[in-house]
Amino acid sequence: MTSYDPLHGPDDVSPAPESLGVEIATARRIIDETAVLNIHDHMDMLKAAVALNCRVRGLLAALDAERGEGK
Repeated sequence: MTSYDPLHGPDDVSPAPESLGVEIATARRIIDETAVLNIHDHMDMLKAAVALNCRVRGLLAALDAERGEGK
C-alpha cells in the first residue's frame, strides 16, 4: 500500500479515445495552453503534467484503435 493516490491505477479504464485527428488537435491545444505557464510555479507545472499525461494516453489509445489493436 502506498501513502499517496496514483494518477492511474491498474484497474482504471480509460474512456474510448476520439479519432486520431481529434486527439492530435487536442494535444496541440494543450501544448499551446501549457507553454505559457510559469515553470517556477509548482501548481502550474502539476496541472501541465497531468494535462499532458492525459493527452499522451489519449493519443496512444487513438493510435492503437486506428491500428485495430486492443488493450
